[in-house]
Amino acid sequence: METLVPICQIIVGCGLLNVWLLRFNKSTAYRGRTAANMREEFAAYGLPAWSCYLVGFLKVTSAFALLAGLLPAFSGLVLPAAILVALLMAGAVAMHLKVGDPFKKSLPALAVLVLCALIIAGRWPTA
Repeated sequence: METLVPICQIIVGCGLLNVWLLRFNKSTAYRGRTAANMREEFAAYGLPAWSCYLVGFLKVTSAFALLAGLLPAFSGLVLPAAILVALLMAGAVAMHLKVGDPFKKSLPALAVLVLCALIIAGRWPTA
């Protein structure tokens, strides 16, 4: 678990930055319904436009926290960031279910949720 957690942090952190900074305006096979970009995806879920930017801010901030947490001085950022991303990913899966997307579209969110669960388990304080 000692080696697995930092690997999960890198995968989740870089993955979130890829989706929210590099692919924000691009179509992917995993967008909700027939959305061609992130704004359209949030609209497809019936969410207000501002929620896209709030979620994006939270995910990008969490991604940087997960990556910064690889350094001992910032390790305290990892657990809260992983918990926040896990909650956001659970919400993403719920949105895919809400609009009746095929299971395939939920796979990235589910994968990140599992990776965050591993981070949380590895960072959870023990007695």
